[in-house]
Amino acid sequence: MTPGPSLHASLRDAAMAVGAVARGRSLASGYPKAAAADAPSSRPALLDLIHGTLRAYGRLPAITRGMATKGAIDPLVEALLWCSLYALESGRYADYTVVDQSVRACEALGKGQAKGFVNALLRRYLRERNALEARIASAQEVRHQHPAWWIDMLQRAWPGDWERILVAGNQPPPMTLRVNRHHGTRDAYLARLRDAGLDATIVGEAALRLHAPCPVDRLPGFDAGDVSVQDAGAQRTAPLLEAQDGMSVLDACSAPGGKCAHLLELADVRMLAIDVDEARAARIRQNLDRLKLRAEVRSADCTRPDDWWDGRAFDRILADVPCSGSGVARRHPDIKWLRRPGDLDRFAAKQGAILDALWRLLAPGGTLLYVTCSVFPEENEAVVEAFCRRTPEARPLALPDGLPPGLPPGPDRDGFFHARLGRAA
Repeated sequence: MTPGPSLHASLRDAAMAVGAVARGRSLASGYPKAAAADAPSSRPALLDLIHGTLRAYGRLPAITRGMATKGAIDPLVEALLWCSLYALESGRYADYTVVDQSVRACEALGKGQAKGFVNALLRRYLRERNALEARIASAQEVRHQHPAWWIDMLQRAWPGDWERILVAGNQPPPMTLRVNRHHGTRDAYLARLRDAGLDATIVGEAALRLHAPCPVDRLPGFDAGDVSVQDAGAQRTAPLLEAQDGMSVLDACSAPGGKCAHLLELADVRMLAIDVDEARAARIRQNLDRLKLRAEVRSADCTRPDDWWDGRAFDRILADVPCSGSGVARRHPDIKWLRRPGDLDRFAAKQGAILDALWRLLAPGGTLLYVTCSVFPEENEAVVEAFCRRTPEARPLALPDGLPPGLPPGPDRDGFFHARLGRAA
């Protein structure tokens, strides 16, 4: 990445975003606006600094606090130091550039009095890097870059895979495409990518993983709806419903609409897609319009069907429920530092309420597919098993692809859980 004159602006804005996460705010609440019109952030550099710093958040605070010997550091200055340490480690910039631009960022943050302090700590880190790293290396959160409670839960749930899951959670995510079968075949689109100078690998029936991410406007036919960006793990969902032409389908937690669109690409169904948030429902409409697909889209609460349901049962219901997001943490690196162990119980209660509300909308002989992007059993097997205990007419169904319900994140996919529930005819 070229270190342009606005690196200090990117460091400034990254420090604001990372500092907000440290205070308990999510990145989804929005990146900070540039503080100075004459020094705008470079978006790629800004995103790299924010995401890279958060992926290394298990160790960067240990480093800064190990070097600061005169009490607590100003929170915003400390966030700047974390981002600066990541910038040094990334190898994208010369060391002297990072130090100089970090000092300039102090002024841009209104922390001019900290310039000498920031300069001294960064230079000390460059001198004593190996010793500083060795001092903190034994700490569990430092080794794995995840909260200790998260690591403990993975060790119990995935005794043979927990380390690989943690490694995957610290990597940049793959960029995977779903080819719209209405517009062409996967193999034909792969040839179009290669003609455009983009390399990709086949990872599913409609899925192509790019060797390097790129802006969507570089993708041939993106605006025409020939292709969508969707993780290979998420692309597993629609085929598992086995929807057939003419069926009525409910996508109960639909936004932003990727799974809904995939279902419509696979079968000519009567689709109702709902989301509790109108702004998110608008995104479903936008995605379907781009793909030239049709569905009824409403802003509605799936746990309150009496407010919107017309009484006609659905042949298929997709319940892609809100969850911890632990299977997609590499896409949202703030998640693991914002979640708390008690959140899983709250998610499980909500997930159970959604299943209870949706079950009575399912036609006899119909199928409900329960989906999370979580790797924690508390949101997956435990929720489904509890639902089946209190709902005797619900019977677990085998997954038609023959794979386990829960698949951990890996090089080609994020982590997802799928469970099919059938209602007797």
